[in-house]
Order: sequence, then structure tokens, then C-alpha cells
Amino acid sequence: MTDNNNIYPIFDRMLTREDKETLLKQRSVMIWFTGLSGSGKSTIAIALERELHKRGLLCRILDGDNIRSGINNNLGFTEADRVENIRRIAEVSKLFIDTGVITIAAFISPNSDIREMAANIIGQDDFLEIYVSTPIEECERRDVKGLYAKARKGEIKNFTGISAPFEAPAHPALMLDTSVLSLEESVNKLLELILPKIQKNNI
Repeated sequence: MTDNNNIYPIFDRMLTREDKETLLKQRSVMIWFTGLSGSGKSTIAIALERELHKRGLLCRILDGDNIRSGINNNLGFTEADRVENIRRIAEVSKLFIDTGVITIAAFISPNSDIREMAANIIGQDDFLEIYVSTPIEECERRDVKGLYAKARKGEIKNFTGISAPFEAPAHPALMLDTSVLSLEESVNKLLELILPKIQKNNI
């Protein structure tokens, strides 16, 4: 156990977030995608990153599979592990936000409490919750990873939407249903929301 009495943060001597944002000529923000497996979170996140990059804006995507194969490779899918997974992601995201980087997260993050925890760690003012509301029937029809089929057979436990619940956000900043919207339409809606918040002329 770490003795917190021997920890001496140096935040007061470091360059500030504002210094980094001025250098990068952008404001940082957290764009947090939530939705079922197969809803289109990662696909939209990747397309959004490309559009922002074209505009000279520095972004970082944090994606569930990538994080779980790295920093969170010791975590499973129990309720406690899901909470810890999101807690760590939020702490890492806060580092990116404080460095002036536009951060894009794509995680199922299945309930309001877990997303509220992430927003509180990152900062409510910096947290844009995007609900990819694609219906489970469409997600299961795609089943690009074969996960729903395995969950139906009982081969995957605690699978969101099948054997574990998903709690839809009550007041997301934006809802995107990829069974209705094209990828281009989804990204355009995101740009309308995000660009006014992140462009340098607002600093």
C-alpha cells in the first residue's frame, strides 16, 4: 500500500493546460462514446479523428479492445472490474485533456453511475457524452466479432445487452443511431457539436 504522506505532487510548477492549448491552437475536450457492442462506436470515433486531423487538430482515440490488451489487461468483466476499467480510462483521459489533446473514448460503459464517475474524474465541463443508440437487433445482426452468438450460447458471461444490462444515457450531448444515419451523417452531426468548442478562435 502506498503511503500518501510521501507523495508530493508538482502540479503547481508544471506548465498549465492553457499553455498546452495555446501551443496546439485548440481546446481539449472529452468525446465519450457509449453504446452496445457493434453499435458503431469505434467506427465513428475513427472517422471523427480523421476529420479533426484534417483540420489540424490533435486527437487521441482510446478504444475498449486496445485498452484491455494493454493498461487494463489484468481486468475481467465482473462489475468491479468494469468500474475499475472505466476509472483507469478516465484518469488516463484526464492526462490527455490536461495536455490539450482532444480525446475520443469508445467504451460500452453500460450504466449511468460508471459514466458519471468518468465525467467527475475528467471534469463535467470537458465531458461530452455521445450515445450511439443503434438498436440491439441491428448490433446483433452485424455481430462483426461473433460476440452476441457466443453470449447467446452462454460462452461469454456478463455480456452487455444479453446477460448484463445496458442503461441508456438520460441526457446525452448527442444521440446517433447508425441503423438510420450514415457514417458521414453521424460525423457531420458530431462536427457541428464539437468544432465550436475546440477551435482556437474561442481561446
